[in-house]
Amino acid sequence: MVLFVLCIKAELDGVESLSLLKDSNLCFSVRNPLSDYETREKIVFNPSETLEQDDGDREPPHHFAVRWEGQKKFSTLIVLDEEGAKSAFKKMKKKGGKKKGGGGGEADVPRDMTADDSGEYVPVLAMECRGVEPYAFHPLGNEFKVTSSGGAIFEEDVDLSEGDWGDYDEENDEAVGVNEFESKIISV
Repeated sequence: MVLFVLCIKAELDGVESLSLLKDSNLCFSVRNPLSDYETREKIVFNPSETLEQDDGDREPPHHFAVRWEGQKKFSTLIVLDEEGAKSAFKKMKKKGGKKKGGGGGEADVPRDMTADDSGEYVPVLAMECRGVEPYAFHPLGNEFKVTSSGGAIFEEDVDLSEGDWGDYDEENDEAVGVNEFESKIISV
């Protein structure tokens, strides 16, 4: 089992927090870690729904599964909830796991991005993977929630697929924006 963390970075303007919604479709590209040429581009799954399994399956409930060429078992991806992520990071620390991917708090328990994090990578999603490696995140639109500095919540039409999003908080008379959105996936 390998733990992968989706980290995001953006310049926040008039934004208190940027949150990944737990019940929206997410799009990733994945590859076989044992092969350079076996990939699945832009697979979509919902972290709030697990795949149906047969009664005799020994695999834990998972969000995505693929059987690579020549493999007998399915490779699986499981999105960890907050408790699952905390537990996985605790296990990694006990085993003496190294935090890869750079400094800061990137390889940490997922959380919301706040105004204080503007311009820094922040972990927002943890995935437990067996035989599959996510390597790219593709925003589809509507997977993020923005809370303005004034407290207004924007959940619909927050589309970061082009790297930028903006709106107007009428209640507090201020512009809100998420600019220069970037993402990366690190293994822990």
